[in-house]
Amino acid sequence: MTGKISNGILHKVPSDMEKALTSNADILVKWNNLTPIQRNEWICWVTIVKKQETRNEHISRMIEEVNEGKRQPCCWPGCPHRKPAAQKWFKNLDI
Repeated sequence: MTGKISNGILHKVPSDMEKALTSNADILVKWNNLTPIQRNEWICWVTIVKKQETRNEHISRMIEEVNEGKRQPCCWPGCPHRKPAAQKWFKNLDI
């Protein structure tokens, strides 16, 4: 199953997230109904981690929470690429 997937304002959906999001039509609709800023926050939250294991966990949690109607990651200070004030929460951030 495939469909058009919407990106964030700064970040594009990487292939592993795209695969997860397009595997279920309902999830894809919910994802595409998020605002570009909300999608951007999810993408950054998934991709900013260093370990693949953590990234996989973030993708699973993202799918679950978007399905529940959550619009952005909980307890996330915000995309440091978009919000300079959030940079203080990230060590060794390459911007």
